Amino acid sequence: MELREITGPSGALEVKLELPAGDPHPQYGGTLQTKAVYETARALVRIGVAALRFNFRGTGGSAGTFDEGQGERDDYRAALDYAATRFPGLPIWAVGMSFGAWVASAVGAADPRVALIVAIAPAVDHYDYGALASAGKPVFVVHGEEDTIAPVRQIRRLYATMAEPKELVVIEGADHVFDGRTSIVGEAIEDLLGDF
Repeated sequence: MELREITGPSGALEVKLELPAGDPHPQYGGTLQTKAVYETARALVRIGVAALRFNFRGTGGSAGTFDEGQGERDDYRAALDYAATRFPGLPIWAVGMSFGAWVASAVGAADPRVALIVAIAPAVDHYDYGALASAGKPVFVVHGEEDTIAPVRQIRRLYATMAEPKELVVIEGADHVFDGRTSIVGEAIEDLLGDF
């Protein structure tokens, strides 16, 4: 694992890059260390994918202040630029959780370098995830059955608007942050993307 900083639009962004061997909202405590985010990164590494986790502006060691999603989209673009430079010619997957899923969805749907999108616990009652419906690339959604921030019925409505290829995994008994079930998030990611 490499811990470093990359240049973001409002200063340094704290990142962790994990390489395979051979509410996660920044305003509510969501960081690159959130357990479900960590488990997702570990699952990606297990299937042979490099995983870059970063803190949005104003979170952890990242410079700047919260910008209601506009600046955070720029942060995400900076992370995509870094990934594209670090791994030239390889497809990039846009992955995010809760607020990060909204940012990853919006940026990933518009960026031609992004080959697929993974939205974990998308907060559909708080943000517009319309980009997922028109992404034109594979979209995978992982959600908790007992999520009170974004009830699963709302996720099913969003999912119905999305074009194929798509897949939804609902984790039984899981809340918005998958408390006590974060390892299942990792397993779901491996199952969904292991052969992709």
